[in-house]
Formats: sequence, structure tokens, C-alpha cells
Amino acid sequence: MDYRETPPPPGLDGFVAAIWTLDVGGAPGDWVPHEAVPDGCIELIRRHAGRSVWRTEQPPLFVTGLALRPAALRFSGDARFTAIRLWPWGWHALGGSRCADFADDWQGIAEDSPFAALLPGDGAHPARLTAAFAGQPPHPIDLIRQVEGVGALARRSGLSPRQIQRIFAREIGMPPRSYLRLLRFREAVAGVQGEAARLADMAAASGYADQAHMTREFRALGGLSPGTTRRRAAGPFVAARDEPTMDG
Repeated sequence: MDYRETPPPPGLDGFVAAIWTLDVGGAPGDWVPHEAVPDGCIELIRRHAGRSVWRTEQPPLFVTGLALRPAALRFSGDARFTAIRLWPWGWHALGGSRCADFADDWQGIAEDSPFAALLPGDGAHPARLTAAFAGQPPHPIDLIRQVEGVGALARRSGLSPRQIQRIFAREIGMPPRSYLRLLRFREAVAGVQGEAARLADMAAASGYADQAHMTREFRALGGLSPGTTRRRAAGPFVAARDEPTMDG
């Protein structure tokens, strides 16, 4: 599997987390099982070839909601994707539906939707993405990515804790502490895939009390240990132990 990430266009990091591509790299008749772990983002995904299944078969263009648990996926071996990874407030800035309405799920996107222009058949168009966010002011809760708690977010944003709770309920569909938990897990998943730092050091860098705390969170949110993640993950995708199976 060939998974690659590129940073968002300049000036869009407050709305867009990354642009990524995935080439499963197998035979068309194979079904390849993977899991996608939570990362605190909304994924606008274009499948260029092959097939993909999450509970039911997905169309060529779809969006996945905020995940609170691993998603069990199946890809045909010839499946290829391009996706835009959006912060939840970025998704809403584009006019997307409420995050709470499709958490741990996906929705099909019509080909005549404005979202389709951002991910046409030939892949992402950064210039179109930049134009789509033109004139959008920074979202106040984007600061959640830079703080360690609700109190710090209130001080940085000038919002009261009550206002923050209301915004998170409306924009994300979960309390800010729950979203901070997802962001910490996202950082740790990326960290264990990087340089071969000791897991104890990675736990401290990601804000966990110790390695045991990080391991408990990996099992609760990702269903696997940090060590297994290091061996089997590429971005948010974790290869299953099973060998590919022939369709039919």
C-alpha cells in the first residue's frame, strides 16, 4: 500500500489538515482489509479506481465523519484514492452537513455538488481549494490544536467556557475534552510512525501521563497497541493481519 500526505495550500492550515493519496497496489480481484483509526478530521474522498467498502459499498465520491472508533474497511486491490482531510470547522465553512449527523459513518457526495469540483477525477485542485476558503476568517476553535485544555482555549480565544461548549456541540458534536483526546491520539499515532523514538518519550511528547496511559488510549481509540501501530500503520490506515482474499 502506498499512502502519501502533502500539506495544505499556503494559508489553509486552519481549515485543511492535509491532502493525501492512497494506492492499495494489489490485484483487482483481491480484497484487502484495513482499519482507519480516529484522527479528529473529516475526510472528503475521491476513489479513482477499484472498490471500497465500509459496512456498505461506497460511491466514487464520499465524505467520512468524525470517528470515535476504528473503521473496518475493505479495498479492492486496484483501488486508488485522493482525499482532502478537513478540520471539522473547515468542513462546515464549505457548507458541509453537521458533523454530529454522520459521526462514525460516511455520506455519498453527488457529482454535481460543489465538493466534486474540489476533487474531480484527476485529483485534488489546490487552487480551487484556496478559492473555496477565500474570505473565511480564522475559526476561534482552531486554537484547540495549540492548547492543552478548555481553560487555555478560553484564555486564547476570548470565549467563555460556556460559549466554547456550545460551539463544540454545534460544530463538532462532542465536548471539547473529547475532541482534545482525539487530537492527542492523532499526534501520538503520527509520532510512533516517525523516527524510532522510545515509546515512553513519545507518550510524554504527546501529552500522556506515561507509556501505560498512551497504551490504554491506543487500545481504547484504535484497538491496538502503539508498537503494533508502529509496525502496521501508514497514516491513519492500519493493515489487517489477514492476507488478501479473492472476491467471490
